[in-house]
Amino acid sequence: MRHQILLDVDTGRDDALAIMFAVQHPDIDVRAITCVAGNTTLENVVGNTMKILDLVGAPPIPVALGARRPLIEPARDASWIHGEHGLGDVELPVSDRSVERMHAVELMRRCLMEAEEPLTIVALAPMTNLALLLRMHPEVSDRIKRVIFMGGSATIGNATAVAEFNFWHDPEAAHIVLTSGIPLTMYGWDILWGMRTSSEQIAELCASPNPLRQTAGRLLGFKSKDPSDGSVVVYDAIGDAGVLCVMVAPEAFTISRWPVQVVLSPGAARGQTLVDRREMSGEDAVHTPAGPIPVIDVVSDVCESEVLALFFDTLGEK
Repeated sequence: MRHQILLDVDTGRDDALAIMFAVQHPDIDVRAITCVAGNTTLENVVGNTMKILDLVGAPPIPVALGARRPLIEPARDASWIHGEHGLGDVELPVSDRSVERMHAVELMRRCLMEAEEPLTIVALAPMTNLALLLRMHPEVSDRIKRVIFMGGSATIGNATAVAEFNFWHDPEAAHIVLTSGIPLTMYGWDILWGMRTSSEQIAELCASPNPLRQTAGRLLGFKSKDPSDGSVVVYDAIGDAGVLCVMVAPEAFTISRWPVQVVLSPGAARGQTLVDRREMSGEDAVHTPAGPIPVIDVVSDVCESEVLALFFDTLGEK
Protein backbone atom coordinates (compact mmCIF):
# COMPACT_ATOMS: atom_id res chain seq x y z
CA MET A 1 0.00 0.00 0.00
CA ARG A 2 1.39 3.39 -1.02
CA HIS A 3 1.10 6.07 1.68
CA GLN A 4 1.04 9.66 0.45
CA ILE A 5 2.03 11.91 3.32
CA LEU A 6 2.78 15.43 4.45
CA LEU A 7 5.58 15.40 7.02
CA ASP A 8 5.61 18.08 9.73
CA VAL A 9 8.92 18.18 11.61
CA ASP A 10 11.13 20.03 14.10
CA THR A 11 14.22 18.24 12.88
CA GLY A 12 16.40 17.22 15.73
CA ARG A 13 18.05 13.82 15.94
CA ASP A 14 14.93 11.62 15.93
CA ASP A 15 13.15 13.62 13.21
CA ALA A 16 16.29 13.13 11.12
CA LEU A 17 15.95 9.36 11.54
CA ALA A 18 12.27 9.62 10.59
CA ILE A 19 13.04 11.56 7.41
CA MET A 20 15.65 8.99 6.44
CA PHE A 21 13.13 6.19 6.91
CA ALA A 22 10.32 8.01 5.08
CA VAL A 23 12.40 8.74 2.00
CA GLN A 24 13.93 5.26 1.90
CA HIS A 25 10.77 3.20 2.45
CA PRO A 26 9.24 2.08 -0.86
CA ASP A 27 5.65 2.43 0.38
CA ILE A 28 5.94 6.07 1.46
CA ASP A 29 5.56 9.05 -0.86
CA VAL A 30 6.58 12.27 0.90
CA ARG A 31 4.67 15.05 -0.86
CA ALA A 32 6.05 17.92 1.22
CA ILE A 33 7.88 18.66 4.47
CA THR A 34 6.84 21.52 6.73
CA CYS A 35 9.05 22.82 9.51
CA VAL A 36 8.25 24.26 12.93
CA ALA A 37 10.31 25.41 15.90
CA GLY A 38 10.55 22.77 18.61
CA ASN A 39 13.63 20.66 19.22
CA THR A 40 15.70 23.56 17.90
CA THR A 41 15.19 26.91 16.16
CA LEU A 42 13.24 27.12 12.93
CA GLU A 43 16.37 27.98 10.96
CA ASN A 44 18.15 24.91 12.34
CA VAL A 45 15.11 22.74 11.63
CA VAL A 46 15.04 23.77 7.97
CA GLY A 47 18.81 23.44 7.54
CA ASN A 48 18.85 20.02 9.21
CA THR A 49 15.94 18.83 7.09
CA MET A 50 17.70 19.81 3.86
CA LYS A 51 20.96 18.16 4.96
CA ILE A 52 19.19 14.87 5.67
CA LEU A 53 17.36 15.00 2.34
CA ASP A 54 20.75 15.37 0.64
CA LEU A 55 22.19 12.51 2.66
CA VAL A 56 19.46 10.10 1.52
CA GLY A 57 19.56 11.35 -2.05
CA ALA A 58 15.93 12.40 -1.91
CA PRO A 59 14.21 13.71 -5.03
CA PRO A 60 13.05 17.34 -4.98
CA ILE A 61 10.56 17.60 -2.11
CA PRO A 62 8.95 20.96 -1.26
CA VAL A 63 10.12 22.22 2.15
CA ALA A 64 8.65 25.28 3.86
CA LEU A 65 9.18 27.31 7.02
CA GLY A 66 6.32 27.41 9.50
CA ALA A 67 5.72 28.70 13.01
CA ARG A 68 8.66 30.11 14.97
CA ARG A 69 6.94 29.78 18.34
CA PRO A 70 3.88 28.19 19.97
CA LEU A 71 0.45 29.83 19.73
CA ILE A 72 0.73 31.43 23.17
CA GLU A 73 4.00 30.78 24.94
CA PRO A 74 7.57 31.57 23.86
CA ALA A 75 9.61 28.92 22.09
CA ARG A 76 11.57 26.59 24.38
CA ASP A 77 13.91 24.22 22.58
CA ALA A 78 15.42 20.88 23.56
CA SER A 79 18.98 21.63 22.49
CA TRP A 80 20.38 20.02 25.64
CA ILE A 81 19.35 16.60 24.29
CA HIS A 82 19.64 17.26 20.53
CA GLY A 83 22.80 19.35 20.47
CA GLU A 84 23.37 23.00 19.66
CA HIS A 85 22.15 22.68 16.07
CA GLY A 86 19.82 19.70 16.54
CA LEU A 87 21.83 16.87 14.99
CA GLY A 88 24.08 16.06 17.94
CA ASP A 89 27.69 16.00 16.82
CA VAL A 90 26.86 15.04 13.22
CA GLU A 91 28.27 17.53 10.71
CA LEU A 92 26.77 17.39 7.24
CA PRO A 93 27.37 19.68 4.23
CA VAL A 94 25.09 22.68 3.92
CA SER A 95 22.42 21.93 1.32
CA ASP A 96 21.78 24.03 -1.78
CA ARG A 97 18.13 22.91 -1.96
CA SER A 98 15.66 25.78 -2.21
CA VAL A 99 13.02 26.50 0.42
CA GLU A 100 9.49 27.27 -0.74
CA ARG A 101 8.61 30.96 -0.61
CA MET A 102 5.18 30.28 0.85
CA HIS A 103 4.50 29.63 4.53
CA ALA A 104 4.27 26.01 5.67
CA VAL A 105 0.53 26.38 6.32
CA GLU A 106 -0.05 27.47 2.73
CA LEU A 107 2.11 24.63 1.40
CA MET A 108 0.07 22.13 3.39
CA ARG A 109 -3.16 23.63 2.08
CA ARG A 110 -1.94 23.56 -1.52
CA CYS A 111 -0.81 19.95 -1.31
CA LEU A 112 -4.05 18.83 0.31
CA MET A 113 -6.31 20.63 -2.15
CA GLU A 114 -4.34 19.54 -5.22
CA ALA A 115 -4.03 15.86 -4.25
CA GLU A 116 -6.22 13.39 -6.09
CA GLU A 117 -7.12 11.72 -2.79
CA PRO A 118 -6.87 12.69 0.90
CA LEU A 119 -3.35 12.71 2.35
CA THR A 120 -2.04 11.48 5.68
CA ILE A 121 -0.32 14.07 7.85
CA VAL A 122 2.55 12.65 9.90
CA ALA A 123 3.16 15.16 12.70
CA LEU A 124 6.46 14.70 14.53
CA ALA A 125 6.69 18.09 16.22
CA PRO A 126 4.67 20.56 18.26
CA MET A 127 1.38 20.88 16.37
CA THR A 128 1.51 24.64 15.81
CA ASN A 129 1.57 24.43 12.01
CA LEU A 130 -1.29 21.95 11.92
CA ALA A 131 -3.42 23.96 14.36
CA LEU A 132 -2.92 27.10 12.28
CA LEU A 133 -3.88 25.18 9.15
CA LEU A 134 -7.12 23.94 10.69
CA ARG A 135 -8.04 27.40 11.98
CA MET A 136 -7.10 29.32 8.82
CA HIS A 137 -8.35 26.79 6.28
CA PRO A 138 -11.03 24.56 7.85
CA GLU A 139 -12.05 23.47 4.37
CA VAL A 140 -9.02 21.17 4.21
CA SER A 141 -10.30 18.88 6.97
CA ASP A 142 -12.02 16.60 4.47
CA ARG A 143 -8.78 16.36 2.51
CA ILE A 144 -6.89 14.88 5.48
CA LYS A 145 -7.12 11.09 5.59
CA ARG A 146 -5.62 10.84 9.07
CA VAL A 147 -3.15 12.57 11.35
CA ILE A 148 -0.59 10.19 12.87
CA PHE A 149 1.38 12.05 15.49
CA MET A 150 4.22 11.68 17.94
CA GLY A 151 2.99 13.37 21.06
CA GLY A 152 1.56 12.88 24.49
CA SER A 153 1.88 9.86 26.74
CA ALA A 154 -0.44 7.50 28.55
CA THR A 155 2.02 7.32 31.45
CA ILE A 156 5.00 9.57 32.27
CA GLY A 157 6.34 12.53 30.34
CA ASN A 158 9.79 13.71 29.35
CA ALA A 159 9.48 17.49 29.34
CA THR A 160 7.86 17.27 32.78
CA ALA A 161 6.85 14.41 35.03
CA VAL A 162 3.59 14.06 33.10
CA ALA A 163 3.93 16.02 29.84
CA GLU A 164 5.65 14.90 26.63
CA PHE A 165 7.72 17.62 24.89
CA ASN A 166 5.57 18.26 21.79
CA PHE A 167 2.37 18.66 23.79
CA TRP A 168 4.14 20.63 26.55
CA HIS A 169 5.65 22.99 23.97
CA ASP A 170 2.25 23.97 22.52
CA PRO A 171 -0.71 22.49 24.44
CA GLU A 172 -3.25 24.77 22.74
CA ALA A 173 -2.19 23.56 19.29
CA ALA A 174 -2.49 19.94 20.45
CA HIS A 175 -5.97 20.69 21.80
CA ILE A 176 -7.09 22.14 18.46
CA VAL A 177 -5.94 19.01 16.62
CA LEU A 178 -7.37 16.57 19.18
CA THR A 179 -10.80 18.21 18.97
CA SER A 180 -10.80 18.64 15.17
CA GLY A 181 -12.85 15.53 14.39
CA ILE A 182 -10.13 14.29 12.00
CA PRO A 183 -9.14 10.62 12.48
CA LEU A 184 -6.10 10.56 14.76
CA THR A 185 -3.47 8.04 15.83
CA MET A 186 -1.31 8.86 18.85
CA TYR A 187 2.20 7.46 19.27
CA GLY A 188 3.22 8.63 22.71
CA TRP A 189 6.41 9.00 24.71
CA ASP A 190 5.55 5.88 26.72
CA ILE A 191 5.82 3.81 23.52
CA LEU A 192 8.66 5.79 21.96
CA TRP A 193 11.02 5.31 24.88
CA GLY A 194 10.69 1.54 24.61
CA MET A 195 12.16 1.59 21.10
CA ARG A 196 15.80 1.81 22.17
CA THR A 197 18.99 0.50 20.60
CA SER A 198 21.89 -1.17 22.36
CA SER A 199 25.41 0.24 22.61
CA GLU A 200 26.60 -2.75 20.55
CA GLN A 201 24.16 -1.96 17.78
CA ILE A 202 25.12 1.71 17.82
CA ALA A 203 28.81 0.77 17.52
CA GLU A 204 28.01 -1.52 14.59
CA LEU A 205 26.09 1.26 12.86
CA CYS A 206 28.89 3.79 13.37
CA ALA A 207 31.38 1.36 11.79
CA SER A 208 29.20 0.75 8.72
CA PRO A 209 30.41 1.92 5.29
CA ASN A 210 26.76 2.76 4.51
CA PRO A 211 26.50 6.55 5.16
CA LEU A 212 22.87 6.27 6.25
CA ARG A 213 23.56 3.61 8.83
CA GLN A 214 26.70 5.38 10.00
CA THR A 215 24.84 8.66 10.46
CA ALA A 216 22.02 6.87 12.25
CA GLY A 217 24.55 5.38 14.64
CA ARG A 218 26.04 8.76 15.43
CA LEU A 219 22.62 10.32 15.94
CA LEU A 220 21.62 7.52 18.29
CA GLY A 221 24.90 7.51 20.18
CA PHE A 222 25.15 11.24 20.89
CA LYS A 223 25.91 11.91 24.55
CA SER A 224 24.50 14.91 26.41
CA LYS A 225 24.45 16.09 30.00
CA ASP A 226 21.34 16.00 32.16
CA PRO A 227 20.76 19.66 33.11
CA SER A 228 19.54 18.68 36.56
CA ASP A 229 22.61 16.77 37.76
CA GLY A 230 25.21 16.74 34.99
CA SER A 231 24.98 13.00 34.41
CA VAL A 232 25.56 11.62 30.90
CA VAL A 233 22.41 10.85 28.90
CA VAL A 234 22.23 8.84 25.67
CA TYR A 235 18.93 9.29 23.80
CA ASP A 236 19.24 5.98 21.95
CA ALA A 237 15.63 5.49 20.84
CA ILE A 238 14.66 5.68 17.16
CA GLY A 239 12.07 8.15 18.39
CA ASP A 240 9.82 9.81 15.84
CA ALA A 241 10.69 7.22 13.19
CA GLY A 242 8.39 4.83 15.07
CA VAL A 243 5.39 6.88 13.93
CA LEU A 244 6.12 5.99 10.32
CA CYS A 245 6.53 2.35 11.31
CA VAL A 246 3.00 2.44 12.73
CA MET A 247 1.77 3.58 9.32
CA VAL A 248 3.57 0.96 7.21
CA ALA A 249 3.49 -1.98 9.66
CA PRO A 250 0.44 -1.60 11.93
CA GLU A 251 0.49 -5.34 12.63
CA ALA A 252 3.57 -4.80 14.84
CA PHE A 253 1.59 -2.55 17.19
CA THR A 254 -1.41 -2.82 19.47
CA ILE A 255 -3.78 0.08 18.91
CA SER A 256 -6.54 0.89 21.38
CA ARG A 257 -9.45 3.38 21.24
CA TRP A 258 -9.45 5.72 24.24
CA PRO A 259 -10.73 9.20 25.11
CA VAL A 260 -7.82 11.66 25.14
CA GLN A 261 -7.60 15.29 26.18
CA VAL A 262 -4.75 17.69 26.94
CA VAL A 263 -4.37 19.78 30.09
CA LEU A 264 -4.32 23.50 29.23
CA SER A 265 -4.35 25.01 32.71
CA PRO A 266 -1.18 26.51 34.23
CA GLY A 267 0.81 24.43 36.66
CA ALA A 268 2.71 21.17 36.90
CA ALA A 269 0.24 19.23 34.72
CA ARG A 270 0.15 21.67 31.78
CA GLY A 271 0.59 19.77 28.52
CA GLN A 272 -0.29 16.38 30.03
CA THR A 273 -2.40 14.06 27.93
CA LEU A 274 -5.21 12.51 29.97
CA VAL A 275 -5.77 9.09 28.41
CA ASP A 276 -8.90 7.59 29.92
CA ARG A 277 -8.37 3.82 30.09
CA ARG A 278 -11.24 3.17 32.50
CA GLU A 279 -13.78 0.52 31.59
CA MET A 280 -16.65 2.41 33.23
CA SER A 281 -17.54 6.00 34.01
CA GLY A 282 -16.65 7.63 37.30
CA GLU A 283 -17.92 10.44 39.48
CA ASP A 284 -16.60 13.02 37.03
CA ALA A 285 -19.29 11.96 34.56
CA VAL A 286 -21.96 12.28 37.25
CA HIS A 287 -21.01 15.45 39.08
CA THR A 288 -18.92 17.51 36.65
CA PRO A 289 -19.80 16.40 33.13
CA ALA A 290 -17.49 18.13 30.69
CA GLY A 291 -19.15 17.00 27.48
CA PRO A 292 -17.79 14.51 24.97
CA ILE A 293 -14.03 13.92 24.92
CA PRO A 294 -12.40 12.92 21.61
CA VAL A 295 -11.89 9.18 21.25
CA ILE A 296 -8.81 8.42 19.16
CA ASP A 297 -6.51 5.55 18.24
CA VAL A 298 -3.67 5.22 20.74
CA VAL A 299 -0.65 2.95 20.28
CA SER A 300 -0.66 0.98 23.51
CA ASP A 301 1.92 -1.75 22.85
CA VAL A 302 4.57 -2.71 20.33
CA CYS A 303 6.78 -5.60 19.25
CA GLU A 304 10.07 -3.75 19.68
CA SER A 305 12.31 -6.25 17.90
CA GLU A 306 10.08 -6.33 14.82
CA VAL A 307 9.89 -2.55 14.54
CA LEU A 308 13.61 -1.99 15.11
CA ALA A 309 14.38 -4.58 12.43
CA LEU A 310 12.02 -2.79 10.03
CA PHE A 311 13.66 0.55 10.71
CA PHE A 312 17.27 -0.56 10.32
CA ASP A 313 16.54 -2.78 7.30
CA THR A 314 14.96 0.22 5.57
CA LEU A 315 18.22 2.17 5.93
CA GLY A 316 19.92 -0.31 3.61
CA GLU A 317 22.66 -2.90 3.69
CA LYS A 318 25.31 -3.02 6.42
